Amino acid sequence: MTDPEANDVTRLLQAWAGGDQQALDRLFPLVHKEITGVAHAALRREGPARPFQTAELVSEAYLRLVKQTRTQWQSRSHFLAVAAQVMRRVLVDEARARKSEKRGAGVAPLSLDAMQVEPGQAPYDITDLDDALRRLTVLDSRQGQLVELHVFGGLTYEEIAAVLNVSPRTVRRDWSSARAWLGRELVS
Repeated sequence: MTDPEANDVTRLLQAWAGGDQQALDRLFPLVHKEITGVAHAALRREGPARPFQTAELVSEAYLRLVKQTRTQWQSRSHFLAVAAQVMRRVLVDEARARKSEKRGAGVAPLSLDAMQVEPGQAPYDITDLDDALRRLTVLDSRQGQLVELHVFGGLTYEEIAAVLNVSPRTVRRDWSSARAWLGRELVS
């Protein structure tokens, strides 16, 4: 996205937060490709037994995002971060519903390719990852947010650095630490 387009997105986000519903109608065509990419990244980690198609996840996230009335949008990166959070909640809610319906049978495991799981390690259930991510966030909120943005949002280190207002080097260091912590938590 070019700088003028990014500025348009920020301006439209702020207008939407100010109550301009027409701004929302103009905003989504500008971010649709990126939101679809975030959804695709989130679903790719679900494996072949995905609960949604990409378009369905985008639609569900859109329905939840339009209800965000108290968010003070800061930028395109901030919007993508919130979209990643919303998609995480959609996927976790769906996984918990399936798990409660079937008492755990048939729940699709979450592949953590982005976390560079070693060959031979078992994939993890998305609800287990969500629980571990909540614990990590209590210990280190920035690392928890970083994992959410990278694993569920598919954001790059540079994009995460912009959202968290830190350097890409800090993101890489925190990612290494968070990945190791989650690996230990998910194995035990």
